[in-house]
Parts: sequence; C-alpha cells; structure tokens
Amino acid sequence: MPLTKPNQEKLEHLLQEQEYTHAMDYLMKHAREGVRLAKREIADYSKTCVSRIGGDPDLPDEIEWPLDRDGTPMTFLAQLRLEDLAPHDAASRLSHGGVLYFFLGVDEPAYHIEHFVLHLKDEQLAGAKRRFAPEETSLEDADFTGYEVVGRASIELPGYGYVDSEQVEDDEHDYEEYEDLTHELSGSEDGDLAVMFGYPATQHGDCEIEAALMLMTGKHYEYSPEKAMKQLAAHFAGDEGQAEQEVADTLVLLTLDSDNDVGFCWWDAGELQFYIRKEDLLAGNFTRTYCSLYSS
Repeated sequence: MPLTKPNQEKLEHLLQEQEYTHAMDYLMKHAREGVRLAKREIADYSKTCVSRIGGDPDLPDEIEWPLDRDGTPMTFLAQLRLEDLAPHDAASRLSHGGVLYFFLGVDEPAYHIEHFVLHLKDEQLAGAKRRFAPEETSLEDADFTGYEVVGRASIELPGYGYVDSEQVEDDEHDYEEYEDLTHELSGSEDGDLAVMFGYPATQHGDCEIEAALMLMTGKHYEYSPEKAMKQLAAHFAGDEGQAEQEVADTLVLLTLDSDNDVGFCWWDAGELQFYIRKEDLLAGNFTRTYCSLYSS
C-alpha cells in the first residue's frame, strides 16, 4: 500500500536531510504507515472503553468471556478504542468505531496460536463496565497490570528480516545508521507497547506468508516460502499473481511487545503478533485473524 502524500513528502524530506537518497526508491516502496501505542498511565478504570493494554476489559453484561478449546477462559490482552486511534491512521483503516478486544489462549506452539478478536460497535457498548478477569485463564501467572495507552502516527521501515541490506547500506551508511533512521521515522519511545500495521519482529521476513496460508487455506506453514506460495497459488486455481497479492494484503493488525511494567513476556522477551486480511479489515470483519509469536 503506497504512502499517503503527506507521508511521502515527510519521508522524502528526511531521507534528503539525512543524505539517504541512495535508498529513496526502495524505502518509498516498502515503508508502511503505522499507529504506535504508548503507555500513558496505570489504568484506574474511572473511564470505560478507553484504549488499554493489560489489566481488565470493559464489557457489557451480555458479552460472554471467550473460552479456549479446553473451556478455560482466555487471557485478556488489550482493548483499543478505534475512534481515538483513527486520527492517527493515515490510510483510514480504523474508521469502524467501537472497541477492539484481544484475548489469547495458550501461547504454544509459537504459530497458529488460539486467540479471539472481538469488535463491539458503539451501540453495543451501552452499559459496558470493568469485567474482572477470571481467577484462572489460559496463560499461567497472567497478572498483567493495565495501562491506558495513547496512539500516534508513524512511518514504519522494514526491520531485520525484511530489509534488503544492499539497498540501504553503502560506503557512507551502515546498518546501525539505518536503524537510527527507522527509530526517527517511527518516533520510537521507551513507553511503546504495541504497533498496528507496521513490520513484525522476525529473522526471516515470511510472517505474512505464514498468516496468509492459514487464513486462506487452513494449512500450516512448513517454513518454506516457495512451497507456501505454491499452495496459495493452487488455492487460487494456479494464479501466482493473486497469491502474491494476498500476501501483500495480509496486514499486521497488532504487535504486542514484551514489557516489564505490564508483565508481558512472550517466551524469551519476544513479540506477539496478530494478522488480518486487508479485505476483512476494511469490511470491519475481525472474525478471521491469525496469531503467532516471535522470540529470538
């Protein structure tokens, strides 16, 4: 998805300012418009249905707490008020209103993790109030401290696993300088907890292939991009172009970083990742998503 014009101009200006014009075409093509979520304050629950990560959700009485396949209550992770985040979304993907809730089952294995994404529209939120988490949930020792979070717009450049180093490095710029550039554009802060629509943390750059394969075919990824793309093409009657487009249209709905304050620790201080098809996102259909985990 190409950058909107204001972000094209912002990126171009910064690349010229940093004398990074050798990578201009490449970064213009691969930059993503994201929404970052940073900690503001510990939740006191005096306001309902605000964007919050960790702690307890705000739910109407009639909404049942989601259960995993064993009948155990899932673990609540986050609730995001889309009306508050939409102004920070340059690509207008969060215009549905309401609140988006994320719940998790057992986080093993690291792929195709059981989870539940719930979208409640504004008219469904009447009477919503703090719902205390069940004493036992899918994740053991999931005593997560709730933090209210605030969104901000960002430009996300491909990170390790996605970036073509030969495109961004030259005789005058090494990878460390490229990382500095990515931080400046994303506005990375110590309080960042989550990112929407950015790049996932990975070593291999194949996360969207894995997610698209499961979402479209129900097949597990076998860590072979070539085989997965053939399986996707077969799903589309041999249309390789449509398979490639499906992967390109598989978006990072949310990444949640490990964080000591909240109590998130995804395996060895990794990252939890949720994916959605662009078509479903724009239609406000959050019933078909994919969840995986990256840990070094």
